[in-house]
Amino acid sequence: MVKVYSKALDQSIDVERLIGYYKGGQPGPTLIFFGGIHGNEPAGVFALKRVFEELENLKTPMSGTMYGISGNLWALENGVRYHEEDLNRLWTNDTVKDLHSNKLHHDNEDSIQQLEIYNTIKQILHKEKGPFYFFDLHTTSSKTTPFLTVNDSMLNRKFTMQYPIRIILGIEEYLDGPLLSYINERGYVSFGFEAGQHDDPASIKNHISFIYLTMVYSGCVHKSDANFEKHYTLLNDELKKSHKTYEIFYLHKIINGEEFRMKDGFINFQKINKGQNLAISNGKNVAAESNGRIFMPLYQGKGDDGFFIIKKTPYFFLRLSAILRKIRFDHILPTLPGIRWISDKKDALLVNLKVARFFTKQFFHLLGYRSKEIDKTHLIIKNRETASRKEDYKNAVWNRR
Repeated sequence: MVKVYSKALDQSIDVERLIGYYKGGQPGPTLIFFGGIHGNEPAGVFALKRVFEELENLKTPMSGTMYGISGNLWALENGVRYHEEDLNRLWTNDTVKDLHSNKLHHDNEDSIQQLEIYNTIKQILHKEKGPFYFFDLHTTSSKTTPFLTVNDSMLNRKFTMQYPIRIILGIEEYLDGPLLSYINERGYVSFGFEAGQHDDPASIKNHISFIYLTMVYSGCVHKSDANFEKHYTLLNDELKKSHKTYEIFYLHKIINGEEFRMKDGFINFQKINKGQNLAISNGKNVAAESNGRIFMPLYQGKGDDGFFIIKKTPYFFLRLSAILRKIRFDHILPTLPGIRWISDKKDALLVNLKVARFFTKQFFHLLGYRSKEIDKTHLIIKNRETASRKEDYKNAVWNRR
């Protein structure tokens, strides 16, 4: 057990790996929330603690089971993002194989925390029947309205469209080893919620509203038992008159030894213009490569994601994408020269860059593929549709609409 402090509330609470557990009287889905994967983001932990207390005190009728899991306990106790390695960048296939075979080297606190979280997830998946839903609660270093970060599978899209919250697609293409990307690759509905700035009291309220909406949307709790209108209104007010869906198309990655500093005053979703100076790197200006909106500018001591740039995703694009994925249009691609399957599951393609130049990145995105370049001549593109556990969620109300 560790003591976690909230600057927003000027309050401390005692927290264990399991923040809370609540089991309903009827069978239903299993909801798994993570809070504090980054130790300087305690808002999610405080929100989960509050919701579990309310559920217990009110004896809220519920179908299914809900878990709250704390993230990096060492970092939460010390009020820092992580010890030596970002816990939300460790969930690569190789690292998880080491976890599974007990080959992990306990050389830092972050690896120890990862092993405990991994074992906790395994125990829940073994104990409960599902369907399973995973949610990662975060905050940002810059001011922001709430938003969802969503790995681009149709199950994730359909579920997240229920929320009155901005949706950011495609973050998996730019980050290696996030927890929810690992879970999403196993086919489960999983995505992140960013509630606001780290130390803003509103971030805790936004987390609480998100948790209650999630219980309703997943079919665990009836609207009348979740004060639905209050929580919906709180988050919907942030979205009014704003476009809902965006896609990441650029990341300024901070390399080792780089002296990086964002210029002051940028906030999430702020419009930027091509050529506008956004940051200073090693004493030189870093300018925007195109028009768009700034996303998650780095205003904290740790982290290697300097800033992202996002653009609006038209509704027509989303509809066309859903149709092409449904008919498995991507299976035509390996008939073209320079493109071949590299997975028996047919969820990954090796593409010769001489061929890829004839296709836009948006074309591959339409089909659900996100790219990872492996060398100067080839790239690997992968999708999540093959892994999606469609049968698990086929009876969910949100998936039948």
